[in-house]
Amino acid sequence: MQTKRDHQPCWCGNGSDNTTINEDGSGYCYTCPAYVPNYEAAKNGGLVTMEAYIPKYTDALKYAAIPDRKISEETCRKYGVQVSDGGDKHYYPYHSEHGVTEATKIRHVHVKSFFIEGNIKEAGLFGQAAFKAGGKYITVVEGELDALAAHQMTGNKWPVVSLKNGAGGAVNDIKGSLEYLESFETVVLCFDADAAGQDKVRDAAKLLAPGKAKIMRLPEGFKDACDMLKANKASEFIQSFWNAEKYIPSGIVNLSESRSKYFEERPDIKGMPYPWKALNDKTYGMRKGELVTWTGGSGGGKSSIVRELEHYIITSTGDAKVGVLALEENYWRTVDGILSVEANRKLHIPEVHEIYPKDKLEGHYTKLFEGKNTDRVFVHAHLGIQTFDDIMAKLRYMVVGCGCDYVVLDHLHMLIRAMNGSSEREIIDESMLRLRSLVEETHCSLHLISHLSRVSGSSHERGGQVEMSHLRGSQSIGQLSDMIIAAERDQQAEDDTDRNMMRLRVIKNRLVGKTGPAGCLRFDDETGRLIEVDEDVEFEQEEF
Repeated sequence: MQTKRDHQPCWCGNGSDNTTINEDGSGYCYTCPAYVPNYEAAKNGGLVTMEAYIPKYTDALKYAAIPDRKISEETCRKYGVQVSDGGDKHYYPYHSEHGVTEATKIRHVHVKSFFIEGNIKEAGLFGQAAFKAGGKYITVVEGELDALAAHQMTGNKWPVVSLKNGAGGAVNDIKGSLEYLESFETVVLCFDADAAGQDKVRDAAKLLAPGKAKIMRLPEGFKDACDMLKANKASEFIQSFWNAEKYIPSGIVNLSESRSKYFEERPDIKGMPYPWKALNDKTYGMRKGELVTWTGGSGGGKSSIVRELEHYIITSTGDAKVGVLALEENYWRTVDGILSVEANRKLHIPEVHEIYPKDKLEGHYTKLFEGKNTDRVFVHAHLGIQTFDDIMAKLRYMVVGCGCDYVVLDHLHMLIRAMNGSSEREIIDESMLRLRSLVEETHCSLHLISHLSRVSGSSHERGGQVEMSHLRGSQSIGQLSDMIIAAERDQQAEDDTDRNMMRLRVIKNRLVGKTGPAGCLRFDDETGRLIEVDEDVEFEQEEF
């Protein structure tokens, strides 16, 4: 599968390492700047640019300096900003992640108003297309002119982007470009030094991974980067940049001053029930802010359990959002798995896949993923080999950017293959710390699948009892999980009933401490569903 490639030669000959080729074969040159829908075709004289909309404005435009703001022509060219012949209008282009122009913000200078052409909702941050993802620093400011001014004051060297809708839209704008921003080591937030800007800057910082955001304070008497450029205070601006303070979430509470906060905001710990009564009797359901690890022998039905959970959450709640990162299967298999629960048929096997009516399948899809469930289910689509940080960024984007309340990660040991480290134990320790931090920070409900080590005696594939010490690789899995639930099944049993019987066992239960057997689920070979049964009754029936 084709993957994204950076530092490629431009099709127009303007440089040897200034172009990125995207997964879909398109390319973006950061020197021109320009976008091509097909990089290889462009090298052979094909179409060079493609825009998502046709501008309606008729002004004669040119690249020029903006004298009243002391912004140079060079800076305007970097961002693609043009001005009308009379200088009374500025044109700020907004691009998609591939560099396609999606919209233009047109500012009327003298009347201090602006309007937008195109669909700015589909665009990234202003200036995003001018800077490749990745690097040490990127600065986020509130407005387009502030981006130009800040970039110029730093010698036109460091990436600076601006919000699309000022401080009021900061949270949504940063969510929309979260994956891009988090590709940088440090994100410096330089919002206006007014009440609105300072009120929103911490909300914006909370969206970024812990330790990544810094908040920049401008010197007394200056509202924004434009003010500083007009006052020839570039050196002071740079000093403020280096003095930016790392964002630290507030979290130390003086209890003698927090009585009302405790009683008024004390959370309800009642969990959302699982689909199975016996498991609920042990766990009191699943709760946001908890990391639940599901484990069991290889091929024992762990993925079937989480598919039942995914379907149950979608159909049993009105607004909870679900995210699924299944790292060992493709997008179609993940979707088939959820639809199979709704259809009560194993849609992924050939004899069902070929004959299942298309209209019924479309009906299931509409019910689960569209209509009242629009924007509620998000599935990871594989795009080739990815690093550990790439996967963690996508997981975090599902929670923060998409707003997923419940997330399934299948599975831990596939995740750690993408991470370099000196030993499996150290890699798992780091992975679990990152996952635990994500749960604590975002208060999501994370369901993690983990493998088991081989043990002496009865194997897990033959239904052997699972213990916490059997978790593969590191004690941190047990230490950092709120709940650990094992599935035990004898996959080679001679009797069909025994072979299809899965016994659930709660190994850890941080909230209430109840552990031990938690009911039985019978796998229905025809429908692919897991059905809760009374184990004693089931075996009594088999004896007759």
